[in-house]
Amino acid sequence: MPAKTTKKRPGKRVRKSAGKPAPKPARGSAIKHTSAQRPPEGPGRSLKVEVQATLSSLMQMSTQRDRENLARFGITANKSFGVSMSNMQALANRLGRNHELAVALWDTGWNEARMLASLIDEPGRVTPAQMDRWCRDFDNWAICDTVCFFLFDRTPHAWSMVAKWSLKRDEFVKRGTFALMASLALHDKRGADERFVGGLDLIERAASDERNFVKKGVSWALRGIGRRNAALHAAAVAVARNLTASPEAAAR
Repeated sequence: MPAKTTKKRPGKRVRKSAGKPAPKPARGSAIKHTSAQRPPEGPGRSLKVEVQATLSSLMQMSTQRDRENLARFGITANKSFGVSMSNMQALANRLGRNHELAVALWDTGWNEARMLASLIDEPGRVTPAQMDRWCRDFDNWAICDTVCFFLFDRTPHAWSMVAKWSLKRDEFVKRGTFALMASLALHDKRGADERFVGGLDLIERAASDERNFVKKGVSWALRGIGRRNAALHAAAVAVARNLTASPEAAAR
């Protein structure tokens, strides 16, 4: 049976639809996207949104066991969720390298956000001023070692920071000197032996520091340099022998 028609104007016939036409959205109204249509997340999102989403992810990864491990391992962070390093590394792999996000995460003050920042920052974009600022924020050995091991030792400013921080008094800045030196000993495959010999001089001068985290950093750097090659091994052993003969308990 043919569809019914009604007169719109003289001489013009309009076909009636079987159902009501979908209404057009009002001008300026929000359009809901299906999952297939939703704008992609990532670079298109604002930095503030990225930071909040990342903090939410860290909060969801937090466990009672990891919170207890902070105290167990002497990690005295001012603000901490309690997230394992393996989970932070997995999140870092999903986020990818992002200097702006790294800086913003650091500024939140959360321990795990700062750990994550060191995993996603771009070493080539890190400045000496940023290194100084972050180093002054170190409040426990874990953040100090993680930042030096995963980020600072890959920057072009690493050796100049070793020399600069060795003159500072703050415990975690001083530890940063030797955590960075130990990291360079492991990762800087092309570093000249002369630089590490100079590092041994800094080690010998700092070996009398009684503070626990400084002592451990000095020992870590000494062992790292001694593992590089035969010549540096002999030089490190000579320094170690000098320290064992020292009248100061910390050096021994």
